[in-house]
Amino acid sequence: MHALCAELPGAWPDNPWGHEHPVFKVGPGERGKIFAFLGADAVGIKAATTREAADEWLHRHPDDASVMAYIGRSGWNDLALAGAIPDDELAEAVQESYRLVVSRLPRKDRPEGWDS
Repeated sequence: MHALCAELPGAWPDNPWGHEHPVFKVGPGERGKIFAFLGADAVGIKAATTREAADEWLHRHPDDASVMAYIGRSGWNDLALAGAIPDDELAEAVQESYRLVVSRLPRKDRPEGWDS
């Protein structure tokens, strides 16, 4: 998951809270926005622009998807890495999270090589 996040244009790891696993951001320095929260067993992603749309993950994978604490109301979910969610779906979820976050950045902060 770390390698997948790192290969996205303009993505970079950060550890703002001193946790064992990093978050991945996109955008310049202090204005960078998180698109993935990496963990030992899960990845936190921006699943959709609304909670209702993000709930699709909960319906499809009730044992392996959950609403993220604190920011879940904004469409963020935790997805289990070693559960029933196929690796290609996890990769697509991270890429979609990246796309959603980049699309909200000011144009001047969007990375080169990003296609909407």
